[in-house]
Amino acid sequence: MASTKKKSGAKAAGQLPVRSASVVRDTKETSIRVSLEIDGGRRYEIDTGVPFLDHMLETLARHGFLGLEVEARGDTHVDDHHTVEDVGLALGQAFKEALGDKQGIARFGHFEAPLDEALAAVTVDLSGRPYLVYDVELKQQRVGAFDVELGHDFMQALATAAGMNLHVNLRYGRNPHHVLEAMFKALAKALAMACALDPRVSGVPSTKGKLEG
Repeated sequence: MASTKKKSGAKAAGQLPVRSASVVRDTKETSIRVSLEIDGGRRYEIDTGVPFLDHMLETLARHGFLGLEVEARGDTHVDDHHTVEDVGLALGQAFKEALGDKQGIARFGHFEAPLDEALAAVTVDLSGRPYLVYDVELKQQRVGAFDVELGHDFMQALATAAGMNLHVNLRYGRNPHHVLEAMFKALAKALAMACALDPRVSGVPSTKGKLEG
């Protein structure tokens, strides 16, 4: 089960809105705490019990200009799947709560990030309609102890809980560490673009008048 605390709305006249949320997700398999500040300026503290996931979330926060705290404990003695997936769900829920009714956001974001031989492209639409396209194929299945297929599980959970249309495409790449890190860097930049407040946008950027499924 999950609980959330959200802060949104203007601090004072003429100031930018506070876009933040805290999510608690407790199950028999994991216990997750996520605090997100969309305009948080790269302040992060990550401890999930899965070192490579910590590295990816730090990358996401730093390149996405996020304030992010994640604390997770899960049944990693079984494997890392539940922890990785549930962190994705909690983070996605935090984005959904922090964005509120999404008034004034750019909505769309796209970025292609290189890391040595790897190039990853990520496209985001904060449409309220969850959908994932994940076109990533790798011959190597692990980065140390981390199963690279968990990258897919994380992105699916994030897209579902946030209500975003998310396309992740590997243009090319050989080293799985480079590929996953390029993906998370591209995700960070694409999300920052999509979440950005655009002064040209009046209300919600949709002909429907709302962004939800």
